[in-house]
Amino acid sequence: MSGEKLLAAFVGAGNAKQYDAAALKLARLPAAAGPGRAAVAPAADARVMVFYIASRTGQQVKRAALGAEGFVLDHLSRKAIDHHLNTVAEPLLKAFGDQPPYAVFSDSLEVYGTDWTDDFLEEFQRRRGYDLKPYLPAIHSGAGADAGALRHDWVQTQTELVNERYLTPVNDWAKKHKTQFRSQTYGEPAVSMSSNRLVALPEGEGPQFRTFSFTRLATSAGHLYNKPVISAETWTWLHSPAFSATPLDMKAEADRMLLQGVNLFVGHGWPYTPPGSPEPGYSFYAAAVFNDHQPWWNVMPDVTSYLGRTSYLLRQGRPANDVAVLLPNDDVYASMTPGKVSLSAEMHRHVTPELTEQILDAGHNLDYVDAESILALGVSHAVLVMPHVTRLSPEVMARLADYVRGGGKIIAIGGLPSMAPGFADARRITSQVVAASKTLQASAGVTLVADDTAVGAALAKVLTPDLKLASQSADVGFIRRKLADGDIYFIANTSNREVRTTAKLRATRKSASWWNPHDGTASAARVTPALELVLAPYESRILVLDDGDAIGPVALPKPSTVLAELGRDWQVRFPGEKPQAMPQLRSWTDDPSTRFFSGIAVYSKDVELSASQVSGGAIRLDFGKGTPLDTTPKVPAGMRAMLDSPVREAAEVFVNGRRAGSVWHPPYELDVTSHLRAGVNKIEVRVANLSLNALAGQERPDYRLLSARYGQRFVPQDTHLIVPTASGMLGPVRLLTQPK
Repeated sequence: MSGEKLLAAFVGAGNAKQYDAAALKLARLPAAAGPGRAAVAPAADARVMVFYIASRTGQQVKRAALGAEGFVLDHLSRKAIDHHLNTVAEPLLKAFGDQPPYAVFSDSLEVYGTDWTDDFLEEFQRRRGYDLKPYLPAIHSGAGADAGALRHDWVQTQTELVNERYLTPVNDWAKKHKTQFRSQTYGEPAVSMSSNRLVALPEGEGPQFRTFSFTRLATSAGHLYNKPVISAETWTWLHSPAFSATPLDMKAEADRMLLQGVNLFVGHGWPYTPPGSPEPGYSFYAAAVFNDHQPWWNVMPDVTSYLGRTSYLLRQGRPANDVAVLLPNDDVYASMTPGKVSLSAEMHRHVTPELTEQILDAGHNLDYVDAESILALGVSHAVLVMPHVTRLSPEVMARLADYVRGGGKIIAIGGLPSMAPGFADARRITSQVVAASKTLQASAGVTLVADDTAVGAALAKVLTPDLKLASQSADVGFIRRKLADGDIYFIANTSNREVRTTAKLRATRKSASWWNPHDGTASAARVTPALELVLAPYESRILVLDDGDAIGPVALPKPSTVLAELGRDWQVRFPGEKPQAMPQLRSWTDDPSTRFFSGIAVYSKDVELSASQVSGGAIRLDFGKGTPLDTTPKVPAGMRAMLDSPVREAAEVFVNGRRAGSVWHPPYELDVTSHLRAGVNKIEVRVANLSLNALAGQERPDYRLLSARYGQRFVPQDTHLIVPTASGMLGPVRLLTQPK
């Protein structure tokens, strides 16, 4: 079956190459004309007949497993969803027995070209109150003054159908089977931010915290609809090609997710490698490799401890973002075209990078809201920003009036709404919207600004910043969680340069402390009159304000002095080989015998210290600052940390046989005071590099026969970039002491 269905036929003046879609008239298709034929009365002038046919999109399941090939699901059809649950999901879940998985998962919605279903005309008339069939030419062509309003109603109906026929039944099915529905609710079909309310676990994707973000769609919905666990697909395409990603790359992207409110990481990825396969094993086409085929796996417990601590803290209390940005869904609906109906794909035209930066740099964090959430929940944020919103319903306008009367502030960019969202009774509804906007504009709590660049200044006049930096605000992000007796700030330097500035906080509590997210230690902090903030590249910290007593005196910074230079004369042992002298620290790739080595090499050195040196103060083993990269490497997607580490790529440090910690992120140093003793001290650094170097020494796999038999189901990641990378401990290495 072709899946095609004739919806309507229209006739008008012109020919197949040129006609006025707005002037087409609906033609009757009498049964007497016979199948596939239409009877049209004769006329003197040339005319054109235009047929509107609904059919499948033709899209096949992308990268399907063998036997799972076929058309993608119709997410607007309850019949299709029920069939999928019964024939695919039920047998899969049955295999788990009495131990269902934590969650069942829907990836991002990528059903390209979807905008119809079998009973769409009937559902449209039931929901919108008029017959869409006579207006199909306007929907298709965009011609005519009413095309925007008609397209609004057409896409809004799709949102309602995907909510009711896909998200709700799948979530109900998961709950019935004692699991949860985890969903990346963005893309096509045209789901909205508030569609996330219908799933147990909203999930985002993308680390773009200073622009419009799919991740912030999920976190905003979680904050609004009281969903405390919010996940993100993380590290997709991280530092391509595969096997290039480092622990620091992981942290750099994870921090950007945390700044948006994510508190559960779903990592891409852990590719399966069959036993007996040559190293470094298999890789997934769109992901980095985070498993024991990577030599730096030795520090993965430290990486996951960091992710676990920060995720836990960002689940405490409640979200405390001050600013809400109204997503103009009604305007975006009106701009949709057949085959392209993604709200999330078009929203960046309205929520611009300039707007997001204005809010963040003014000392605030933000959530998104939409008309659905305002109708259901009102607005709870201190300030609502409306970016060039022209279409809004009178019901939402009434909720905004209540919000302003209750003390809320509105910053409207480019003016207030002036149009009805949809087509039915548009003239009367438009007059109501215009009247409501006129009344709202006269309110003291409403500020109009001309463009996005004026938002920061407008915010400064109506709301004290939550955390305002004196400088380098574009490099540092923060997010706050509010407790009954305290506040938790996650603060991160997202740049590859040191940040040295001060910050003023709005929140006031009895005491303040820094919590180290890497080891759980805490130290007292001073936040008045300002917070002194020094962050190494990609460094992050937790600042906790609480009503209890201070945990101790604030330690004043003291200058460090060099206790011992350790940049020369190490012994290095590669697996299966005898130790060899390394008079000067260098990269393994400088030696032809280790150019393609991937694994762990052990550096060892004896250091003699006197009793006075050991007892003179805190002692740190410092590996250097690393080298910032000035230009972004040309990779097709994803991100990476723009810093070359002085330890490529991670290391465990042992002092006198005891593990002192690991080194994989700035600042590249460890406190080794408690591990040192008077006399000879043995320092051992177990350095791990990337699997990429071993891969670079191998012949590339030839997938031509595989693709010839099964079709090209993936494209290997950037194989032309597979070259050996600098490896080992590069220095300088020093022991630094800080007086007591």
